[in-house]
Amino acid sequence: MQFRLAPFAALESSSRGRSFTESGPGHRSEYQRDRDRIIHSSAFRRLEYKTQVFVNHEGDLFRTRLTHSLEVAQIARTIARTLGLHEDLTEAISLAHDLGHTPFGHAGQDALNACMQDFGGFEHNLQSLRVVDKLEDKYAEFAGLNLCFETREGILKHCTRKRARKLGELGQRFLDKTQPSLEAQLANLADEIAYNNHDVDDGLRAGLLSNELMCEAELFRRHYEAVMAKYPKLPENRVRHEVIRRMINELVNDLITFSQAQLESAAPESIDAVRQLSKPLISFSPDMRRDNTQLKRLLHKHLYDHPRVYRMTSKARRVIKELFDALHADPKLLPPDFHLNFQTASERKAEKGGARVVADYIAGMTDRYALHEYERLFNPRRTD
Repeated sequence: MQFRLAPFAALESSSRGRSFTESGPGHRSEYQRDRDRIIHSSAFRRLEYKTQVFVNHEGDLFRTRLTHSLEVAQIARTIARTLGLHEDLTEAISLAHDLGHTPFGHAGQDALNACMQDFGGFEHNLQSLRVVDKLEDKYAEFAGLNLCFETREGILKHCTRKRARKLGELGQRFLDKTQPSLEAQLANLADEIAYNNHDVDDGLRAGLLSNELMCEAELFRRHYEAVMAKYPKLPENRVRHEVIRRMINELVNDLITFSQAQLESAAPESIDAVRQLSKPLISFSPDMRRDNTQLKRLLHKHLYDHPRVYRMTSKARRVIKELFDALHADPKLLPPDFHLNFQTASERKAEKGGARVVADYIAGMTDRYALHEYERLFNPRRTD
């Protein structure tokens, strides 16, 4: 089945291109080339062993950053196709959005940000951009992946005005308070749909959440009651899956319906017209935003702050801090290539440059590699 792109989609004919000019991609579109480069990147492969909520070794069935990114891409492509947006660009943004995430999820990011407070801070959106612009080291003619502007624009979801001023064209929308492409707006909300609902799934399977507790959230309650009324003898694992798939379906349908109405009302004639708007056009309805906010608050209170998760994340923060302090104080402990980069950065930018290299090294670690490095550095019985 063929699908026609809407005039407000990110058409390749109006792309702002790549930082380094390249010959055409042949039998692929430019955005397909971006997607393929992301999938073949080292940072993407490492997402397999980076946690979503639970530390990677907690169990084989819990989400990782890799499975999460694939789920975001699946949700986003469905919506993009329905709205007439560019599926390949939407998929590329979705697959790349977590490339800069640290080990141990948000606990790792918070810990690394605290370590970097005197050196410019750390934020995983900016780190994802840094990964695709600089840290991936594969190509002969340029550093990074040399992605299209539109893909890079979508990766950078948040940015302070101070940092935006240093990003040139890519940061201008944060200064002007305008919008990114519709594909970028969509990938952002597909990410929200995926992580909220799949955290519910993981929390229920881990026994940290219960159906009774989750029924405090209206979005969960209405689907749980509908499933139990229709299938009163359904096994628990199938109840859980049925409820969550219905929640995702309602969120996706609401996002499509409300966004279509906003697109028809605003009637943007091009991606440039979309970018000039002060508010996003891809959005949930007000009622769904309320229900989604209620669900997120419940997850924060009962899952992310659960004593078992808190103990785990407390350990993770300590691992990150002690790794950073040790490596920053004695860069000879870094692998040779990072040690060389530390020396070069320190000579060029004094202490801040070296700290950023340490942050790059730690952010690139998987959960298990971070634990291995911690053991190697601090266990006196280890000789490797």
